Amino acid sequence: MTSAPLAFLLEQLPTGTPATIAAIDRGGIDPHTAQRLHELGFDEGVDIELLHRAPFGGDPLAVRVGNMVVALRRSMARLIEVDQAPVTPA
Repeated sequence: MTSAPLAFLLEQLPTGTPATIAAIDRGGIDPHTAQRLHELGFDEGVDIELLHRAPFGGDPLAVRVGNMVVALRRSMARLIEVDQAPVTPA
């Protein structure tokens, strides 16, 4: 029996956990920034992984998007919803 994916904001995703972009709140950002995210590969259905968080809760976050690593501000990470595949017991 499989369960549904777990939804998180990218900022909340545990470090090193693969996920898939489920939605991006493009209404929360200006059109130029939304276009830049798209150009960097941030689109629904793309594989993503949070690689590193800056110390003491600061910026940036290091994120793997497809085959590329991108530094992303936390404010942007709060606009990206991801689905994490549930862990299946061995």
